Amino acid sequence: MTETVLRNARIVTADDCFPGHLRLRDGLIVDVARGDTAVPGALDLEGDFLLPGLVEVHTDNLEKHMLPRPGVHWDPYSATVVHDAQCAAAGITTVLDAVVVGSRDLGGVRNRMQETAIATLQRCREHGVLRVEHLLHLRCEVATADVLEHFEKHVDRRDLRLVSVMDHTAGQRQWRDLAKYRQYMERNGRYTEDAFTAMLADQQHEHHAYASRHRRAVVTGARERGIPVASHDDTEVEHIAEALEDGITMSEFPTTVPAARAAREAGMAIVMGGPNLVRGGSHSGNVSAAELAGLDLLDIVSSDYVPASLLMSVFALHDQSGWSLPRAVATASRAPARAIGLDDRGEIAPGQRADLARVRRVDGHASVLQTWVQGQRVC
Repeated sequence: MTETVLRNARIVTADDCFPGHLRLRDGLIVDVARGDTAVPGALDLEGDFLLPGLVEVHTDNLEKHMLPRPGVHWDPYSATVVHDAQCAAAGITTVLDAVVVGSRDLGGVRNRMQETAIATLQRCREHGVLRVEHLLHLRCEVATADVLEHFEKHVDRRDLRLVSVMDHTAGQRQWRDLAKYRQYMERNGRYTEDAFTAMLADQQHEHHAYASRHRRAVVTGARERGIPVASHDDTEVEHIAEALEDGITMSEFPTTVPAARAAREAGMAIVMGGPNLVRGGSHSGNVSAAELAGLDLLDIVSSDYVPASLLMSVFALHDQSGWSLPRAVATASRAPARAIGLDDRGEIAPGQRADLARVRRVDGHASVLQTWVQGQRVC
């Protein structure tokens, strides 16, 4: 029996924040109490915040490490270990690595990289080199010819916890603004007018050929297995109506207020990106997360492409949007955990996993000093 006592902390529970201490045993929280303790050997947290370990449902961060520059393919094992360490340092104790399946460059770079990512995550798990728990989120690009091939290959994996359906065809959803889309696509090199027009035409062809039937197949396959499904970049009220009809439970990154309102009315969990919240707006010109927070249209925050943004978002919701700290913390812990069926983590309470983050705030900045996963310090 391994027991650890953490004392002199500002503990953030599901509905309160108070000075206190807690006791961990065999990977679980066994006691949470107000005030200090004189237990010998207790670890003094020096008045820092103690939060539940953060739960990340959608991050592209691994891809960034595997492809750090255009045309530069980094060793996938090293990339995975560093990505994992970065999550631990950000207070993230459970992470759903969002892997895209379905590619417009059939058999090309991104397809190979994503297959490599899934295989390497498994190898790293087996080798015991990962600090936090990594699960899988399959992001299914439905307007592609090969999405079902890759989806069917991975849908029965035990680590698969979330499936999302997305369609990044320019001119709709996230990329309604073609000028913003062109700016994004030209970040690594310019297109001629003819090349850009041809690309848009190819995308429209694939959208009409594949999007509807592939979406139905993916949603059906996930639901048959009891896997939660998210709809990506809902823009119109009709997108939410379609999602509701499909039994989808999460709206990831809705791009407009009407879509977010419709998602709330439909009882769907609303997910917004941490970078959007921290930066004060969307890089693609869509609705800001802060605006949705002010309208009570935000349930879950995802770090998206910057792991550190998850914790920053928690305090942005508290400091700038006026949310209580327990409510803000829940968007990055309890709410995402429950949305993907993980009832054993996400809050500081007896019986929950001892996944914890010690956070110090200085001059408005929040820094993770220590992270525990199932009672074991990993950072």
